[in-house]
Amino acid sequence: MLLIAGHWLGAWAWDAVADALRTLGRRPLPLTLPGLDPHDPQRASRTLEDQASAIVLALLDADAAQRPAVVVAHSGANAPVSMVLDRRPDLVGHVVWVDSGPVAPGTVFLPDAPSDLAELPLPDFETLGGQASLDGLTPADLDRFRRCAVPEPGPVLTRPVPLTGDGRRDVPTTLVCCSIPSAQVVDAARGGHPMFAEVAALRQVGFVDLPTGHWPMWSRPTDLAAVIAGVGLA
Repeated sequence: MLLIAGHWLGAWAWDAVADALRTLGRRPLPLTLPGLDPHDPQRASRTLEDQASAIVLALLDADAAQRPAVVVAHSGANAPVSMVLDRRPDLVGHVVWVDSGPVAPGTVFLPDAPSDLAELPLPDFETLGGQASLDGLTPADLDRFRRCAVPEPGPVLTRPVPLTGDGRRDVPTTLVCCSIPSAQVVDAARGGHPMFAEVAALRQVGFVDLPTGHWPMWSRPTDLAAVIAGVGLA
């Protein structure tokens, strides 16, 4: 059970969820993506290719009893995880998108940023709160977020996501809807909203509403763990 957090975050972001999953008898493996290890001297040059390759390697290294694996992707982890689903759908038995979803081919997270952007530090919380809901986060949560966040590598944010296959749409999928209710996600997908275009193309998809902000691993970790543990694969 591979847990992958979004921008600025490493494996540490899943601590409470991982503890709850172990209590439920699961074996979580939180992953820090290339570019988000503060001790990596080449951190800022890491790419989406590096991140997707690291996820594939983690899946191949998993215990045979856990293959195909559950992959849990939060927020901006959707780009490299979409690449993995595109290239190696055989390695993933179920994907859980946490306040996130699959991306479309050619997606660029920051299309208006300069191509030579070195990195993107965590913004101030007033700015961040205007982009994604901070509901449910305590002052202690925000303090840890600020202390532990690692600037996101520029290449991850400014390069298009290469997707070529169709098998990624057959992987069983659960969308955990937190800051946007599932009914609104479904309506947007059916209406052709570009952010949710890939959701409409999924062939095996379910939705779970978990009302809170964009970081439910901190605001509702026990409830999130119960959702993840309930997808049907250990």
